[in-house]
Amino acid sequence: MDGMHSQQHWPARWASKPFLYLTTVGRRTGRPHRVEIWFATHDRRLYLLAGGRERADWVRNLQANPRVTVELGGETHVGVAHVLEAGTPEDRLARELLVAKYGRTEGSLDEWGRTSLPVAIQFPSLSG
Repeated sequence: MDGMHSQQHWPARWASKPFLYLTTVGRRTGRPHRVEIWFATHDRRLYLLAGGRERADWVRNLQANPRVTVELGGETHVGVAHVLEAGTPEDRLARELLVAKYGRTEGSLDEWGRTSLPVAIQFPSLSG
């Protein structure tokens, strides 16, 4: 690992990775539900966009149980996830960050960025 990475906190030091693994707890089964998903980081938070909005299984799971596990950059951390309120500054930030990160390689993501449901994950145990 180069010197620059060691200066940054998780998850920021892995911000350029193409995806992370998110594990939610199944709302009916209680079993782990793991998905590979795009993400962006800001201020020690992770942001995700659900193209399927509330229909996405992982979104419904985290609404029932906000405790999630994130695997990124060889590290695994437990976080607390929540859907962002529409029209808030954080809602806009999440959309902008993800479209900026992936739009360069994936082509136009304007509609995805506009219509997806943004989710934030915080890591209370990593503060400080």
